[in-house]
Amino acid sequence: MTRLSVNINKFATLRNARGGNLPDVIKAALDCERFGAQGITVHPRPDQRHIRYSDVLQLKEVVKTEFNIEGNPVPEWVEIVKQVKPAQATLVPDSTDVITSNHGWNTILQKNILVDIVSELKAYGIRVSVFVDPIPEMVEGAKEVGADRIELYTGPYAEEFPLNNEHAIAKYISAAKVAHKIGLGINAGHDLNLHNLKYFKQHIPHLAEVSIGHALICDAIYLGLENTIQMYLRQLKD
Repeated sequence: MTRLSVNINKFATLRNARGGNLPDVIKAALDCERFGAQGITVHPRPDQRHIRYSDVLQLKEVVKTEFNIEGNPVPEWVEIVKQVKPAQATLVPDSTDVITSNHGWNTILQKNILVDIVSELKAYGIRVSVFVDPIPEMVEGAKEVGADRIELYTGPYAEEFPLNNEHAIAKYISAAKVAHKIGLGINAGHDLNLHNLKYFKQHIPHLAEVSIGHALICDAIYLGLENTIQMYLRQLKD
């Protein structure tokens, strides 16, 4: 079964909008685990506009499922990841001026940067995943830099899915086949939701993990967090 890692950034966004500690991000993570999530994902950004580095340190002490820290590997991010030693670090090339991640690495042009960071993190026993667009050459480049997994950026899939689901999934199938052939694990994330997740799961063989935050938290407002997590888990059943 594909693992569901819940990205809890949105809990922190809501907390930070008002100040104080409501909602409690640490409790939210524990509740997600209690309701069936098989992992917790956080994405601390340099401006700490949602998850803060202090949250990451607190989460280290309580998360019992797989902890995944994703983000742009600026020096501060790399240092906190090495300190926490999560199960997985996901390298994402988001710049400071974007609202959310919107593209993958160019693993060919940015090979030298990635090789050094991947090597540094793996030396701490951390599994490293590289965020990529569904392009075979970018997938092969991730293997060349030493990554253990890729995370397929599924924003374009989600956008096209309501218009033409077969066309939307086609390039992801091709990229996933290449990844599996060369020994890379396959993760996916961005804009996956209750409408498009099952179809993605059914067509991407060897999908190890999905990281979902925004859509899941939005659904939870109407459906409740426990019920929502169970609904997402059902979409991922074989």
